[in-house]
Amino acid sequence: MSDSTANPENEAVKQRVINALKTVHDPEIPVNIYELGLIYDIEIGEAGNVHIRMTLTSPACPVAGALPAEVETRVRSVQGVTDVAVELVWEPPWTPDRMSDAAKLHLNMDLDASPNRGPDNFLKLGRIP
Repeated sequence: MSDSTANPENEAVKQRVINALKTVHDPEIPVNIYELGLIYDIEIGEAGNVHIRMTLTSPACPVAGALPAEVETRVRSVQGVTDVAVELVWEPPWTPDRMSDAAKLHLNMDLDASPNRGPDNFLKLGRIP
């Protein structure tokens, strides 16, 4: 994630945005989108403008239309945010390696697997990215 927090107020807004993102879940995976690693970048502008670059587990994800809109709604309600732009990106492609250790533990994934293992562990969950 980029460091667009040039002042303490921006840092506080960014933390509140992250907290809001942690309340958004992919309905098929019991982990929030932040811990899943779907948020690639959060930029906080001086006037409270927020730009979020995010992805989904797959371009064919059934919530592709709804999830970015939910992110925008949740972030728009954060104190100090004046405007929100959510950009859905596909590069770099999401892999389970982007998930936090906490998310991997929650999903009973092997933390010791090779970092280049691909989606093999994720397939055990019944979801093919």
